[in-house]
Amino acid sequence: MERKNAWKSYSKTDVKKLEDLCDGYKDYLFKGKTEREGTKYIVEKAKEAGYISLEDAIAKKKKLKAGDKIYAVCMGKTVALFNIGKKNLEEGMNILGAHLDSPRLDVKQNPLYETKDLAYLDTHYYGGIKKYQWVTLPLAIHGVVAKTDGTTVDIVIGEDDNDPVFCVTDILIHLAQEQMVKKANVAVEGESLDLLIGSKPLKIKNNDADKKNKKDLVKQQVLEILKDKYNIEEEDFMSAELEIVPAGKPRDMGLDKSMIIAYGQDDKVCAYTSLIAQLNVKNPEKTSCTLLVDKEEIGSVGATGMQSKFFENSVAEILELAGYTGNLSLRRCLQNSSMLSSDVSAGYDPLYANCFEAKNAAFLGKGMVFNKFTGSRGKSGSNDANAEYIGRLRGILEKNKVYYQTAELGKVDVGGGGTIAYILSLYGMEVIDCGVAVLNMHAPWEVTSKADIFETERGYEAFLKEA
Repeated sequence: MERKNAWKSYSKTDVKKLEDLCDGYKDYLFKGKTEREGTKYIVEKAKEAGYISLEDAIAKKKKLKAGDKIYAVCMGKTVALFNIGKKNLEEGMNILGAHLDSPRLDVKQNPLYETKDLAYLDTHYYGGIKKYQWVTLPLAIHGVVAKTDGTTVDIVIGEDDNDPVFCVTDILIHLAQEQMVKKANVAVEGESLDLLIGSKPLKIKNNDADKKNKKDLVKQQVLEILKDKYNIEEEDFMSAELEIVPAGKPRDMGLDKSMIIAYGQDDKVCAYTSLIAQLNVKNPEKTSCTLLVDKEEIGSVGATGMQSKFFENSVAEILELAGYTGNLSLRRCLQNSSMLSSDVSAGYDPLYANCFEAKNAAFLGKGMVFNKFTGSRGKSGSNDANAEYIGRLRGILEKNKVYYQTAELGKVDVGGGGTIAYILSLYGMEVIDCGVAVLNMHAPWEVTSKADIFETERGYEAFLKEA
């Protein structure tokens, strides 16, 4: 079953809509490199579209009705949007679920040290990465520092043209004989992914008697800068969440500008298209919901991950405000819901064709991708969608002339992966993985097709309207 390339069908009007969508997406990618920044961006867009916070709705004892729009946030890292539909909530919702976190380097709690007149931040990598890909790149620091007085300092260093950037160093090829014979997974060790942040010693004035015997003057210079610019002390690192990400803006890629290269497209490409679909759908029949979560890259754990009770609790609050009582209404709502687990798929790369089975691979430019199941080898850890649900979705997409394809995550026994799909399926709802094909997945710079982004947003919108 050969799927057609979407580019061949586009009119000038279609291309204009595609470029407008992708311009907005690139803006989001740059402004939302972390889950905190992404949540802030999403909430701002939701407010502009008339959404009010669940906290305010509860405080005002607002009686929810069709057409009301609510957002809920968990710890600044996870957000759920609800557009209340005309149908009884016990009949379920149409849900889009994506994640906001991406592989990166996290700064440790006691990170700052000096050795041989060079100052570093000690890091711990987050998510599945090829460690050797993170050396010698210009890197930026994003995050927050929570101080003991209750204030929080936002940090972004390395994105403005006048900012410095940072990097993880690597050994020169002339001295790399030992490194070059190592397996790729140990060529660069995790404890070697420390960030070089300074090399200039603090200058001691003659009257600074208390500083004359100080050691680690490069480290002290760094601390002076942090104190001067951000009012941060060294001990404040203990209550900081600082993420190291590639510095720089998303860019169009290819002479034809048909692709986007950027950090964090897994899974921000599905988060953004889900957001736009949610905001574009007016007066839905069934309540539409977009759920954008944290911690997917490390197993959806913790208070802000999909395994927490945040989503379930938010739905319970929505039901209460809409006049439903009791646990049974919550169970019926969740069980009768339909979901697209909006996550990326491995794009077919001809340079690594031996990793794919081409008949069941996702190709750039051929539309949104459905993965009936994910997991690895014998479908381990996978949600496996029902045939009836897939048939219903096919009908919706074909009615709306959305380009789509189906795929698996590489050859059987080669590898695999997982998403949040299996967690939502535990409620008994219909769930399938559906998203955008990505090249260089989990690398510092990932690649997507603009056509796939466009078709995925169209597909998500059709789903929210008609599923």
